[in-house]
Amino acid sequence: MGKWSPLIFGAFGLVAGGAFCSSAYAQAGAAQKTEPGVQLLQPIGPGQQTPPVTITLKDALQRASGLDPNTVSAQNDEKDAHEDRLQARNALLPQFGINSVYWNTEGDGRTTDGRFVTNDGVHVYQDWITFHQDLSPASLMHTAYNRAEAAQALAHAKVEIARRGLTVAVTKAFYALAVAQRKYVTAQEALDEANRFLAITQAQEREGQAPHSDVIKAQVQAGIQQTAFDDARLAIEDARLDLAVLIFPNLNENFTVVDDLDSPTALPTFGEVQNMASRDNPDIRVALETARESDLDVKAAKNAQLPTLTVETDWGLQANKIGLEEVQSAFPELGPVGTLGYQLIATLTMPVCDWGTLRSKVHQAEYKQDAAKVQLSQTQRQTLGELYATYNEAMVAREAVDKLRRTADLATESLRLVNLRYQAGESTSLEVVDAQNTWTLARNAYVDAMARYRVGVAALQTITGNF
Repeated sequence: MGKWSPLIFGAFGLVAGGAFCSSAYAQAGAAQKTEPGVQLLQPIGPGQQTPPVTITLKDALQRASGLDPNTVSAQNDEKDAHEDRLQARNALLPQFGINSVYWNTEGDGRTTDGRFVTNDGVHVYQDWITFHQDLSPASLMHTAYNRAEAAQALAHAKVEIARRGLTVAVTKAFYALAVAQRKYVTAQEALDEANRFLAITQAQEREGQAPHSDVIKAQVQAGIQQTAFDDARLAIEDARLDLAVLIFPNLNENFTVVDDLDSPTALPTFGEVQNMASRDNPDIRVALETARESDLDVKAAKNAQLPTLTVETDWGLQANKIGLEEVQSAFPELGPVGTLGYQLIATLTMPVCDWGTLRSKVHQAEYKQDAAKVQLSQTQRQTLGELYATYNEAMVAREAVDKLRRTADLATESLRLVNLRYQAGESTSLEVVDAQNTWTLARNAYVDAMARYRVGVAALQTITGNF
């Protein structure tokens, strides 16, 4: 073969080596695609074998309302306050009852009288229909009833506070899962894009159109995207567990959520939300009813210094036998006399000297009244400040949604153009990787902005009520 032998063997070695390297890179790329992901642990619920339940935000809120201990406790407090109001109202009405008593006294065997002075016979029967009416200043001015009514309104406001707080928590968890699902799709598409770019660089390297450094860059990018994909899958499971804890009595992940991020609630004008806050803010209502209770406590303390009249009326019989008539043992000559009759007892109680105790109670009630007024003023200012801050947050989030939507569209178009330029040899691998990362960041930022706006609206509604 002469002097050409070294050249022929050298060329053959280069071709074989290049084929070996290309084969190795191809195997590496295949390994990137077929490498199994991490197997996450999931709770097995009783309904895992059935089709998943579709949950809307409204469904999630309804399910969570019966499971949240704070909300249930506040609702029970409101029911208890309702019963207190009924009892206070009934205390203002006349009280009727039946009183039946039988006295059996030891006799002496010679007379029909008993041994005790208070009993006029061995056997005494008492059957009365009783009537009782309290005519104190507190009852005449309905102080106790008005205070119970204020306590019920206070309890209702606390229920609303608990409900609106739960709404924010469930909204965050609900849209955290929706965002995690969208980010999972983005991560999956980014991983596919990175693997396609790896395949392109490997093919171009085999054809001598791209350096080996592009393949390495593509492999690094594919590895990073694979890790991001695993993290996105983990984020879905974490978000699903967080929501399942809030809405299911038993931990169950067999459900899907309705992603309505693309149909957000419209944001009213600030004047409208300010009017709603002045009418329906539960924090202000709590402060108002607390101040009202303190006013009534002062009135009740002052009423305790006034005279109290109590009327007790009884009608029926009190005789030595049961019947409409009887012959009294003390006056048998009178013959049968009627047994039915009535008695009226009117008691007037007037405090004269209690060494200043009642006056001291008035002072205590007035101290609490002053504190309640200060708290009301503070709550009004704080609520107004929170209203401005929360509305500004929602408004900025809404603007961010519009801007980031356009940014995501631009990032998608930029990635498409950079890929075309790279395949035409007019762009570098660094530009492709940068376009991929920018596309992923833009998509995720857009989804985060939509969720931020939803949560911002929910937070605003804790101040204003639903709109």
